[in-house]
Amino acid sequence: MIIVRDATEADVEQIRDVFLAIYGENYSHPQFYEIPLLKKMVYSDDVILVVAEDQERGKILGAASVLLSMGGYADLLGVFGRLVVRPDARNQGVGSLLMEHRLQRLSGRLHLALVEPRAIHSYAQKIAFTHGFAPVGFQPMKLLLAKRENLTIFVRYFDNSLKLRRNHPRLIAEAYSLAEQALRNCGLTCDVIVEEQPDVYPHDNRFDLEELTAEGYTTLLHFQRGRVRNREIFGPIRLHHGLFRITSRQSNYLIARDQGQVAGGIGFSVDPLERTLRIFELISLTDRPVRFLLSELVKMSASLWDIEYTEVDVSAYAPRMQRTLLELGFLPTAYIPAMVFHEVERRDGLRMARITTKAEAMPMDLIPECRGLARLVLRSFVDRQVIPKVAEAIPLISLFRGMNEEQVRQVAGRCTLRVFQARDIIIREGETGDSTFIILDGTASVTTSGGNREVGRILPGECLGEMSLLTSTGHSATVIATTQTDTAVLPHDELIRLIHLRPDIGVIIYRNLATGLGKKLIRIDRSR
Repeated sequence: MIIVRDATEADVEQIRDVFLAIYGENYSHPQFYEIPLLKKMVYSDDVILVVAEDQERGKILGAASVLLSMGGYADLLGVFGRLVVRPDARNQGVGSLLMEHRLQRLSGRLHLALVEPRAIHSYAQKIAFTHGFAPVGFQPMKLLLAKRENLTIFVRYFDNSLKLRRNHPRLIAEAYSLAEQALRNCGLTCDVIVEEQPDVYPHDNRFDLEELTAEGYTTLLHFQRGRVRNREIFGPIRLHHGLFRITSRQSNYLIARDQGQVAGGIGFSVDPLERTLRIFELISLTDRPVRFLLSELVKMSASLWDIEYTEVDVSAYAPRMQRTLLELGFLPTAYIPAMVFHEVERRDGLRMARITTKAEAMPMDLIPECRGLARLVLRSFVDRQVIPKVAEAIPLISLFRGMNEEQVRQVAGRCTLRVFQARDIIIREGETGDSTFIILDGTASVTTSGGNREVGRILPGECLGEMSLLTSTGHSATVIATTQTDTAVLPHDELIRLIHLRPDIGVIIYRNLATGLGKKLIRIDRSR
């Protein structure tokens, strides 16, 4: 008979053995491998640790935990930690029993619960979904085991918690689709207001940077007391928790000084084993040091700690902060309704992440309810690679000639990358195209009459398929890659949507298209 109960000190060695059986030596959370840390979890008021036991054999078959947050932003929130079942005990309902026991133990104690199942196995995702958890996000490359893995994220609400939710969040356009799906998955109507062009925090580097000191701590507390109503970044730690608790949790603050005076500070936690960093608080006297603190922390994360994954939970009512983070390389990965407890209401949270390692394709076993969110998030990270490539090629790309930096970023953000190998057909004569291809690297041959006659070469910085932007006729020639050819693909429907919003960009693009077509026709005519 299998029973589920709270863990005791006598169970800790078997709990460690379960984690070793599943993860080997690669698991990045040492508290599940070290006996003293496991014992501390057993007796902690902030952790619920449960086990599934085969009573006949006295053998622990699985374990699971809940990390409780009471007070501060995360009031009445529980993070359901890793659920593990011995490989030889799977398909016996052990995982479901562990989930049910945790939910029963927390009845009446939580407003919401979060769980982050691995994307490589559908087992834990199915357990979460069948127990009332809704998928709200997808986190690429967040977990480091033998290599980085993707995680999903699910949420479940209790009692009347959603009645405390503040409505009408304000989001940047890049987060809207993710929020719409997450809200629908949670049974909520999408009431998001999209901010197309919110202001960003200003560039200002006239500050000195240092680590938190006792003097700086006191000054920041004074700032915090007067500037908590519109908090934009949230996390499990806050300045008022005290210096001892902050440092004991591998956390710290960077201080910005303006002519010797403290102007602001940013709080963050570093996990050197997982190479992850989490931003949990930002306090400033004025708007000036906000972007400076964020950008300096991003630089330090790479140079000092070799961070590969940086995460921040930002208010869904703060489009200015969202846009600033986006410009610093952060992208939306999850939208969590009613995540944040602030004064007398619960506010939606937008989770954003910055990944410095390449988002590799890896095996995934996602339940159907997760696939749409995963596609949205993964596409945004893949597409993000286009912007620096296009920016680097700007001097060569005639399509972007005459645009300023902001206009280029808007167009590049609508592009995707596509690589063609030598002899691959990029466009085919007679077919109607729905995209323009911009050659970033490599060359292509233009042929007619079924590929029997070469009439020209396309070089880096030139466009293919642009005629279909101006007419609805089929392509007049076939274009074949002559080398490996990297292209930026600009779908015409995306371009049309952008031009409706930004006519200034449309004027430049169509002017450059007309100029480029004229030059290409002259070159082809001379080659005859």
